Amino acid sequence: RLGIDIQGGVDVTFVPENGVDATDEQLDSVMEVIKQRLSSLKINDSEVYQDNANDRVIVRFPWQAGEKDFDPKAAVKELGETAVLSFRVGTDTNEDGSPAGDVVLEGKDVLKAEPMRQPENDGTYSYVVSLKLSDTAKETFATVTQTMAGTGESISIWMDNDMISAPTVNEAITNGEAVISGNFTADSAKSLADKINSGALPFKLEISSFKTISPTLGTGALKAMIISGLIAFAFIAIYMMYFYKILGFVAAVSIIGQVSVTLACISGWFGFMPSSTLTIPGIAGIILTVGMGVDANVITGERIREELNAGKSLDTALRSGYKRAFSSILDGNLTSMIVAVILMAAFGTPDSFLASGLNKVLSLFGIGATTEGVIYSFGFTLFVGTLLNFIMGVFASRLMVTSLSRFKVFRNKKLYGGASNE
Repeated sequence: RLGIDIQGGVDVTFVPENGVDATDEQLDSVMEVIKQRLSSLKINDSEVYQDNANDRVIVRFPWQAGEKDFDPKAAVKELGETAVLSFRVGTDTNEDGSPAGDVVLEGKDVLKAEPMRQPENDGTYSYVVSLKLSDTAKETFATVTQTMAGTGESISIWMDNDMISAPTVNEAITNGEAVISGNFTADSAKSLADKINSGALPFKLEISSFKTISPTLGTGALKAMIISGLIAFAFIAIYMMYFYKILGFVAAVSIIGQVSVTLACISGWFGFMPSSTLTIPGIAGIILTVGMGVDANVITGERIREELNAGKSLDTALRSGYKRAFSSILDGNLTSMIVAVILMAAFGTPDSFLASGLNKVLSLFGIGATTEGVIYSFGFTLFVGTLLNFIMGVFASRLMVTSLSRFKVFRNKKLYGGASNE
């Protein structure tokens, strides 16, 4: 996935209007409303985060491929409007897709909706959504459900013009407490409860920050970075092979492997980790780790050359050179990994493992998780690339070099930057 700084898109932060102190439950509901509206706008590749500490909801979505007439300001305004929740008789719609059934309840009539576990006859449990109605709605709902009970008809639940559920009325509900049952999981029951609760939010949203990025600008920057990166790598590979011969060739191979595995981690190619979004700072992180990989191989090449020029045998020089270089490589890479972890914690999602673990430390400096995805991408690629620098630039390179040195044709010390065997 390409970030909005490459593909272009919208980055907006919503806060409660008039400085309302929102609860965590209300922010959960706001998130569900926004996700529902993004889906109805056919915006599927979006990111929605909530920052409970600062009462903020951050929304990012990129331009769609080939999109030319999309109005980002209108879309963002629609996202921030108060949701309209309604319970209606039946599931019929008008020609424009809006609900046609008579309104039974509105969002303000639902005091609370929450997911619950309900025991079944066979001893198992199922997930349901419990509703508690206001006193005025209680009588209306009782009258309607008495009429509909046993008819097989449904009371549909609508968020704006999108139907989010349509439970069948099995019996009259006269106590003001209803249960919506179905094939719910714990997550889907909570999601429906959040959507229902969102219809009765006591505040409106206002835009705290808003920015758009042209897809042309991002695409141009991406092409420029790719071309410059390939040219730089070509010069680096030639330089390494000229001065360090076999060591330089192996270094080029290891760097290609390092970049390839980094891109695989970002794309979610490995099943044990989800995909991440690649941004321009993320690409800069990859380029930075390539430089660190080159540095590691240069340090190793110089150590091996020193050992060879001191008169040691090839095998001894290789072992000693890698051993002497490791401590220097470790110091530099470990520092970069610490920086990367802090960046991922400070600019990742507020409920992430890193943000939760370092939140208290960051708060001492007035820093909270801001979900600035472009910076998080830099931290992620820096961390992954630095880790792979150990794997590819140290261990894999050592394995390749020592393997090649076993062949008689590659036993000449000159091929490793040292003096000839003669």
